[in-house]
Amino acid sequence: MSPQENPQRNHDFMGGLSRREAGDFTTDKRVLALIGMALVVGTGGAFAAWLLVSLISLVTNLVWYGRLSIALTSLAEAHRSLWMVLIPVIGGLVIGLMARFGSEKIRGHGIPEAIEAILIGGSRMSLKVAILKPISSAISIGTGGPFGAEGPIIMTGGAIGSLFAQCFHLSSAERKTLLVAGAAAGMTAIFGSPIAAIMLAVELLLFEWKPRSFIPVAVAACVSVCWRPFLFETGPLFPKQFHMDLPWWGILLCAAMGILAGIQSGILTTLLYKIEDLFEALPIHWMWWPALGGLVIGLGGLVEPRALGVGYDIIDGLLNSNILPTAVLTILLVKAAIWLVALSSGTSGGVLAPLLIFGGALGWLVGLALPGDPGFWALLGMAAMMGGTMRAPLTGTFFAVELTGDVSALLPLLAATVAAYAVTVLLLRRSILTEKIARRGQHITREYGIDPFEFARARDIMINEVDTFPTHMTVGAATSYFASTAKAHRVYPVLDSNRVLRGMVSRADALRWQQGEEFSGQPLGDLVSDASLPIAHPDDTVGYVADLMLVTDAGRIPIVDPHSGQLRGLVARKDLLRLRHTLKASETERRPYFGSRKSEEKGDI
Repeated sequence: MSPQENPQRNHDFMGGLSRREAGDFTTDKRVLALIGMALVVGTGGAFAAWLLVSLISLVTNLVWYGRLSIALTSLAEAHRSLWMVLIPVIGGLVIGLMARFGSEKIRGHGIPEAIEAILIGGSRMSLKVAILKPISSAISIGTGGPFGAEGPIIMTGGAIGSLFAQCFHLSSAERKTLLVAGAAAGMTAIFGSPIAAIMLAVELLLFEWKPRSFIPVAVAACVSVCWRPFLFETGPLFPKQFHMDLPWWGILLCAAMGILAGIQSGILTTLLYKIEDLFEALPIHWMWWPALGGLVIGLGGLVEPRALGVGYDIIDGLLNSNILPTAVLTILLVKAAIWLVALSSGTSGGVLAPLLIFGGALGWLVGLALPGDPGFWALLGMAAMMGGTMRAPLTGTFFAVELTGDVSALLPLLAATVAAYAVTVLLLRRSILTEKIARRGQHITREYGIDPFEFARARDIMINEVDTFPTHMTVGAATSYFASTAKAHRVYPVLDSNRVLRGMVSRADALRWQQGEEFSGQPLGDLVSDASLPIAHPDDTVGYVADLMLVTDAGRIPIVDPHSGQLRGLVARKDLLRLRHTLKASETERRPYFGSRKSEEKGDI
C-alpha cells in the first residue's frame, strides 16, 4: 500500500482545525467578520458612553440644583446643608435596592466584573446588566459618589459587545473580542484616548496578544473616536503643553515620583480591602451598605464639596496649577477617605478618575519642591497612580499623553509609570482589580508568554528509539511477550518490512486475544488496522499532539513521516510533562554560562 493510499492519512480527528501550516499567527479570515461586527459594537459603545455621561449630568443637576439639564456640572458650588448629607444616603439606598432586586453584578466599579465575564462566564453578559449598570452608576455619581464613569462604561460597553455577539454563532473567544471591543469603545468616547483604551484591553481584559482580538478592538476604538466630535468634543480632554526641560538626571526624579505613587497605590489598595472586610462583618444585609457609604460621602462633602462627584474640574486645576496647596491637600484626604468607604460599601462607580486625582494631588504637592511646573508632576502622578494601581503601565503612559496632547512628556511618563508598576508588583500579590476576583475564589495570572506546546514540535520531545512488533509476528508470540516480559510497554507500534506503521498493539489487545485460541497463529498484520489510528508528524506542534490525545483518549501518539508513512518516534503523556518541566527549569535554574564546564566542552571562546 503506498503512502498516498494509506487511509490513516485521510482520517481527520480534529475537524481540520488544529493542524496548520507553520506560521507566526493562527488568525484566519474569520477576523474579517469580527472587524465588521466591531464597527457596530464601536458605535454602540460610543453612544452608550454619551448616554451614561448624560444620565450622570441629569441626576447631578436634578438632585443638587433642581434643574432639568444634561450640561456638565461641578459640585464645587453645592450648598453645605443637611441635604448634602441626605442626597448620597438616598442614592446609596436606591443602588442597594437595585442590586438586591435587580442584579448584584451592578455593585463595584465594573472592571472586575468584566474580567469575570471573560474568564469564567464565556464572555456572556446579560441585558439586565447592560441596562442597570449605567443607571446605577449615574445615580451613584450624580448623588455625589466620588467615582469616575470609566468603570461603568467599560462594563456597559462590554455588555453591548457581548449581547451583540450572542446574536451570532461565535466562539467564546470571539465573544470575548467583541466584549472587549465594546469596553474599549466606551472608554475612548469618554476620554478621547483610543490608544490608551486599546492598551487597557491588552493589559487588562483580553488575556492574550493575538491579531484575532487586537484588530477588532482597535477598529472599535477608532470608530468610537470618529463618533466623539458629534457626541462630546474634539481634541484632548485636558489640553496642556508643559515643555519641560529637565536636566539629564531629571529622569531619576520622574522615577522617584513613580515610586511615591506606587507606595500611595499600595496603601490605598490595602485600606480599601481592609474597610471592605469591616463591611463584611456588619450584622446587616449588604443591600444597606451603600447607604452607609453614602452617609460618609455626605459628611465628607460638608468638609470639601469638591471631593464629591467625578472631579474633572480638580484634574484640570491640578494640571494648570490654579488651585491652592491647602485645597489640594484637603481634597486629597477627604476624597480618598470617602472613596475608600463608598467603594468598599459595594456601590456603583469607576476608579479611574479618583486614581487620577489621588496621584495628581500627590504629584502636585511634591512638585512644589521640584523644578518646573507642579502641573507637570501632577500629570506624572496621575499616570503613575493609574499604571501602578491597575498594573497597566503602558495604559497609564499613553492615557496621560492623550489626555493632555503633550507628546513631549512621553519619556518622563514612562519612567514614572514603570517605577510605580514595579513597586506595586513587589508590594502586592494582586491589584485593586484582581483582589476582588480572588476574594470570590477565582485566582488569575496576568503574566503572558509563548505557549511551549505551540512553540515545540513533536520531533523535539518524541522517543526516537521505539520498541516495535513486526507485522509477521504471530498473536501467540505477542501475548507470550506481554506475559513473560516484566518491563513490557503498554503499547507497541506494528511495522511492516519497510518500517511503515500498520497499527498498534496494546496489553488490552493481548488479553483479549488470549480468550480465543483461533487467533494464536495469525500474524499481527492481519488483526491490526491503521484506518482510524491517530498519528502525528514530526513537524506538528506539541499542542496538536496533546489535542489529539484528548480527542482520541490515546496515551501514546505515533510520529510518522508524512511522505513515507515510516515510524519516526512516539510521544507519550510523560513527554508532555517533561516539556513543562523544561520550561519551569528555564525560569528557576540559575548558573553562569562563561567559565562553566558546558561552555568549555562546546569550545566557546
